[in-house]
Amino acid sequence: MASLITRGSTYYLQYYVGGKIRRRSLGTDSLQLAKEKLRQYESARLRGDDLPLPTRTPLAQIVAAYIEHIRAVKTARSAKKDLAYLRDAFGPLCPALEFQRKRTSEKARLRRKQGVPAAVRLEVNHLEEITTAQVSEFIAGVVQARGLAPKIANRYREILCRLFTWAMDERGLRMPGDKNPVLKVGRYKEPAPEIRFLTLEQIDDQLAALKTRPQLQAMAAMYIYAGLRREEALWLQREDVDFTAGPFGMIRIRAKTVGEESWQLKTKVNRAVPISSTLRLYLDLYAPRPSVGNWYFPSPKGRRYDVDNFSQDLRAANQAAGLPWTCLDYRHTFGSQLAMKGESLYKIATLMGNSPEICRRHYAALVPEAMAGSVEFPAHDASPTVPLGSAKAPTA
Repeated sequence: MASLITRGSTYYLQYYVGGKIRRRSLGTDSLQLAKEKLRQYESARLRGDDLPLPTRTPLAQIVAAYIEHIRAVKTARSAKKDLAYLRDAFGPLCPALEFQRKRTSEKARLRRKQGVPAAVRLEVNHLEEITTAQVSEFIAGVVQARGLAPKIANRYREILCRLFTWAMDERGLRMPGDKNPVLKVGRYKEPAPEIRFLTLEQIDDQLAALKTRPQLQAMAAMYIYAGLRREEALWLQREDVDFTAGPFGMIRIRAKTVGEESWQLKTKVNRAVPISSTLRLYLDLYAPRPSVGNWYFPSPKGRRYDVDNFSQDLRAANQAAGLPWTCLDYRHTFGSQLAMKGESLYKIATLMGNSPEICRRHYAALVPEAMAGSVEFPAHDASPTVPLGSAKAPTA
């Protein structure tokens, strides 16, 4: 059973497929035309025709609308990353996919130079014309042109799949067969992740190397002993580090708006991480400077520390000490050391703001060292016997 609904002045056809609601734009604001299309739809369904009323949506129009959507629901940094993938897929299709900055970094210039060849892009007039084969050929072409890792290839697949899903569910787009063409594109097999983390001795070396830089030392200690993401620590304000909670204090990582800037956690879920006794020692040695925004780790200019500027400062300090470690290594150190200590992956995932599955992929290989006793059966006095139906017992 189908019905008509309106969004703004446009009529939509609403019906169900497999128990799931579907809405398809009829492309008209005329009630008479909408009723006629509804009649045609129900007549076609009675004849057994599969999903009548095909749509033809200009590619530039739907991509531009999708970009507005992701900018509204994602952080600016996350949306910018998605735009880079869409730009590779479609080229400068609309103003939002054109390069906006005249001054670019060397890394950005190199990326443009090594950009996806125009012949590889998905160049069609309407989004409905894109097929599974075209998407597969595009991803394979990008992989070959850039020598990309399987993880990045799968990221292209993920971004395009989200575009089609949004267009079909939210904008009434009808694909042939009413199926997302990207779903049939095979995923590239990703190798097991290579996790780099610091040993206990290396942690001591790292923090000793930053002894003359109290703020960098305190930040490194927080990443190592609390497992924060790089940006999470840079968005901490003084009230987020609560020394009155628990034995040694609590770090509260939460979304916030400061002035005209808003920030969300990667998982959109606030969390709290207890301060360990060791971390408390380093935080007690650090005194936050006054800043615009009351930041716990302000930049040298007294404002919120930019993520790239912080990474550059930390890298310079570590290079001077001959150390290769980064914030991601610090975060993996937190998870790895807890796993080797025998903490459950569920607890580690909760503390780090990850899913248990991600923690399993990253740290499960470290857990067995702490589980040697778990494979032993309860002790008993009976001597070994041969199971029923088996061969005779082995002799020495």
